[in-house]
Amino acid sequence: MDDCCETPSIRELEKILFGGKRSANHVDEVWPNLFLGDMSAANDRFCLWKLGITRVLNAAHGKMHSQGSHQFYGPALEYYGVPADDSPAFNLSPYFQPCADYIQEVLSSPAERVLVHCAVGVSRSASLVLAYLMIHQHLSLLDAITTVKQHRWIFPNRGFLKQLRALDATLRRPEHRT
Repeated sequence: MDDCCETPSIRELEKILFGGKRSANHVDEVWPNLFLGDMSAANDRFCLWKLGITRVLNAAHGKMHSQGSHQFYGPALEYYGVPADDSPAFNLSPYFQPCADYIQEVLSSPAERVLVHCAVGVSRSASLVLAYLMIHQHLSLLDAITTVKQHRWIFPNRGFLKQLRALDATLRRPEHRT
């Protein structure tokens, strides 16, 4: 692997993440029809309706103030919950592929829009959005971070950054390139 293609270190990634725009919005469109937000946006059905959101991916499913459910949204929105903890020790990586596939399924239909959220919308949900951009849009971790940061301030915890770095390394292997 060339030095120019290596994933930046955790410290370098944190420095990049810490800088730049710091969004105060409850929800931001970070990729066409892909929204990243917090529990306040997710719990505001009128806001979701105004944004045209058709599906909700909750990366804090079952957690206080961010419980989400099919019953809460009713038939108007499809709900998908991931019971993740915002802890560096939590292994979020098993959710990368299924969530990326779910987001891709939503975005493959021009009439659909998805909100990916957690409690604050900067760590768990941001990590899942970054994984989507890496897996289905073939962006490097650094490019995915740069893309999202153009629209929203994010800061995945160190454990999630390590897992995203491992995903980046896996996706860069020759057998994964197309």
